This record gives sequence, structure tokens and C-alpha cells, in this order.
Amino acid sequence: MTRLKVLLSAFACRPNEGSELGLGWNMIREIARHHELWVLTQDRHRPFIEEEVSRRPMPGVRFVYYRLPGAVGWWRRGQRGIQTYYYLWQIGAYRLMRALQERVGFDVTHHVTFAGYWKPSLLSLLPVPFVWGPVGGGEDAPRSFRASFGVRGLVYEDTRDVMRFVGEHDPLVRITARKSRVAFAATEETASRLEALGARDVRLLSQVALSGEEIEMLRGLGVKREAPFRFASSGRLLHWKGFHLGLAAFARADIPGSEYLIFGDGPHRKRLQRLAVDLGLAERVRFMGGMPREKALRMLGSCQVFVHPSLHESGGWVCAEAMAIGLPLLCLDIGGPARHVVSGLNGYKVAAGSPKQVVDDLAEAMRLLWSKPEVLQIMSLRARRRVGEDYDWRDKGEYIAGVYREVVGR
Repeated sequence: MTRLKVLLSAFACRPNEGSELGLGWNMIREIARHHELWVLTQDRHRPFIEEEVSRRPMPGVRFVYYRLPGAVGWWRRGQRGIQTYYYLWQIGAYRLMRALQERVGFDVTHHVTFAGYWKPSLLSLLPVPFVWGPVGGGEDAPRSFRASFGVRGLVYEDTRDVMRFVGEHDPLVRITARKSRVAFAATEETASRLEALGARDVRLLSQVALSGEEIEMLRGLGVKREAPFRFASSGRLLHWKGFHLGLAAFARADIPGSEYLIFGDGPHRKRLQRLAVDLGLAERVRFMGGMPREKALRMLGSCQVFVHPSLHESGGWVCAEAMAIGLPLLCLDIGGPARHVVSGLNGYKVAAGSPKQVVDDLAEAMRLLWSKPEVLQIMSLRARRRVGEDYDWRDKGEYIAGVYREVVGR
């Protein structure tokens, strides 16, 4: 079949990483099997990309790097100011996008990472069929949970609400939605937001996938069956990740000799550590901190159940990684994580009605999996099977490559 010329925007893109950085890289790798790619990304990713490409060449892929002038983006530090930086990066890179289009003549453009429904993609302004996503960000934490966030968390949520409201009324965002030939939505909540903005063809497509190599590696880690019985959570320690609900449920479950491992770091670590002490869990909860991805994944293999009570999240890569190892998943029935679980088959998802109800329901699921090893073992096998059947990057790449041909054929 004819290989199309594709311009792909991947603001976040780095090899051998998880989450959104891994999304950008794996999307490139899989689509390159089918089409010719020009990839626009940040200059800060250049050393990692060039090192990987020197070891594993990627024929048919050309990387184009752009960095904002220092006088514009000097104030960015890590995640601080990242949203404003991204917006300005898009504007600054537009002239480069137009020059590439005039020189190459692309068949289709695709905006992949940093694809929040309330943030524009200036690729949509090029006279080429435009694909957007997977797009996220339409999920909301239920109001009944906000009282548990603390002052810092409430400020974050209010700021997020304001930014999304402003974004929804940004003419560039509305143009992005209307110009998209296909907009992939990571969740039902985001799909409804995209349709309200004027996107004509919205399709559900999870952001989450794993390469065949990753799936085999994770399966090889196995799941520890001997004592102590361990629950695990992983991610940035932020209020909306819901780790405080997981801790409260663990205390309520009161399983003799059990432990709870929490991987990751973030601004709410001290608050969670105080909560563990207040709940009488200081000796049974281990805060592992940030560590290299491979080491954290190996340690997940020493656990039996993965707890991810996130209150607004579009993806949840770590959920797929944990399931590939063989850990049943406990989550809320909202957002991206809920799409990973068929309740009662490879884990349990509980309604997000109120904090007390969530804590009670999670605690009940914890006790059930601890008290019934045969149920745990069956769910472990089903978790692995689900990842193998539904989360393989090769399948996702083939589907998206076909969508390109579809929109060009229109």
C-alpha cells in the first residue's frame, strides 16, 4: 500500500519511558511501519532520541526539533509553567510547520502528545487533513471528594477549572476541534467535550498501550504469592491520584500482616505520610519514593494487588503495566482507569459516590482478594490476558495508520 507522508507533532516524546513520553515515542515507532514520518518535538528530547536511533535506526522517520528562545521560556522548571510553555511552543513552531509543509507536501498531520481537549494544535491550520489525539482532560473529580483535597488541592482544582473554561472559549481550540477529520478521545467524558467544541468525528481510543517487548518483560516478572500480602500504588503523589483513599481503605480492610507500597514522589508525600501515621499504618506502609522505572516495575512483582483510585485521569499507563505483571486492578468507575477493568474479571471498579463509600468498597475488595487466593489467581491470569489482547502497540499503530488512509481517501 502507498506510504503516506505524515507530519506528527509530539511535544512529549522520549524512548524507554512510560506515560506521555512513551506515548509519543511508541506512536512514532509503530506508525513508521506503515508511513513516512516527519516528527516535530522539543529540542530537549534530542540527546535521548539520537542515542536511541544510533542503536536502533528508524528508516523513514525524520526528527525536527524546536526550542523556544531562552528569553521566552527561561522561567520553565520541570512541570512548573508547562502549560503556558506548551502554548507558546506551538505558536513559535508554526512557522517551522508551514515551511515543512511547503517543502514536503504532507498527506496528513497528526497531533499526538500534550493533547488536552482545551489546548490548541496549530497543525490544524495547515491545508492538510488533520487527526487529533488521543485527547484527554475532560474528566472531573466528583464534587463530593473536594473536601478531602486540602487547601493546595482545592487551589489546583479551581485553577484547572479556570484554565479549561478559558481554553474552551479560545478560538484556536475551537478551530482545532472543527478542523479535525478524526478526533480520538481517551474517555467518554472527553468525547462529549470534543463534540461540544465542534469536532465532527469523535472516536474512543485509549492513550494506553505497551510494546510486545514490554508485555513479555512484564509477564516475566511474575507475581509473588508468599507472605506478606502486599498492595501497591504508583504515580506522582498528587491529591487527585486518590492515594489518601487507598490508605484509608487499607486501614479499613485491616488485613493481618499485609503491607502497602507506594511508588513515586510529589507535593502530597508529607500529607500522605502524616495520614499513614494517623491511621496507625506507619509500620505497614512503605513510601518507596521515585526510582528508575525498571526497578519500580520489578518491585511491583513482589505485590499482589494494584490500587489506583484516581479521581480524574485520561490514561493510566501504570495500570496496564501492573496488569501485565499479573496484578488485579482496584480503581474508581470514572475516567481512563475504569476502561482497563471489567469488574469481577481482572479487578474491581467501584462507584465514585462519596469518599466514605469509596473507602468502604475498596476495603471490601481488598479483603476479598486477600481471603480468596483462587479468585486472586484467576484475576491475575485475566489481567495478563487482557493486556495481551487489548493493549499491544502494534495493533494500535495499524488502526491509526488505517485512519490516515481513510481521512486522505475522503
